[in-house]
Amino acid sequence: MSRIKEVFQNLQFQGKKALVTYITVGDPNLAVSREIIKQLIESGADILELGVPFSDPTADGPVIQAASQRALREGITLDDVLGLAKEIREYSSIPMVLFSYYNPIFVVGGEEIARRATEVGIDGLLVVDLPYEEAEELKKYTDRAGLDFIFLLAPTSNEARIKMVSQQARGFIYYISMTGVTGSALSGEEEIAAGIQRIKKYTDLPVVVGFGISTPAQAQALGKFADGVVVGSAIVRIVEKYQDSPSQLLKEVGQFVAQLKQAL
Repeated sequence: MSRIKEVFQNLQFQGKKALVTYITVGDPNLAVSREIIKQLIESGADILELGVPFSDPTADGPVIQAASQRALREGITLDDVLGLAKEIREYSSIPMVLFSYYNPIFVVGGEEIARRATEVGIDGLLVVDLPYEEAEELKKYTDRAGLDFIFLLAPTSNEARIKMVSQQARGFIYYISMTGVTGSALSGEEEIAAGIQRIKKYTDLPVVVGFGISTPAQAQALGKFADGVVVGSAIVRIVEKYQDSPSQLLKEVGQFVAQLKQAL
């Protein structure tokens, strides 16, 4: 059983929902990223999304775009992200998802990335700008390597697309809570609930909701009908605010994540 599947099964048994936390690796630098991840794990994160910094992150709002720029100024590459994942796996069994745009993967090669990601202990791959229709070759490599290929679905996804993606996805399905970029405002809860129900008609995979979740109250509300929530921009905002005071940064991140987990 994959680590991702095991986490969701254990949470379901406990009547809990998954807290998926995102950071841009290398923001504000690699040393602080290491400590942030330890803090996320200690504070109750169930799954880590490790963001690969990219120069043109079109799906992301200004908060994560700025985080990418800070990490790129530090010279952070995909190799650094994989290296950090290897370090994490040495002390924790938490599931890790590599969150990337397609270009850094294309440069290295899909087969090579799938192999290396599995070797360092990464459990899933989410390529934010690779549409389902163009993912077949990369998914062939991830399937072969035993890496869960995680797809995105949105409120605008039609029934045929939902059915196709649901049949091909592994690990969990990431449901985008609104049309726009990361960090935008949430859609209405009823609309999100209806979207999740549409997906659940075609799959038993967990469905997690992301984009725009910034408070424990929002996480709790969405946890009533989703299998988990993804929180990214809200964590990255804390990193940005306290980037010059690492001890305060870690304290603030820890408190925020603990509150989110308690709400779920």
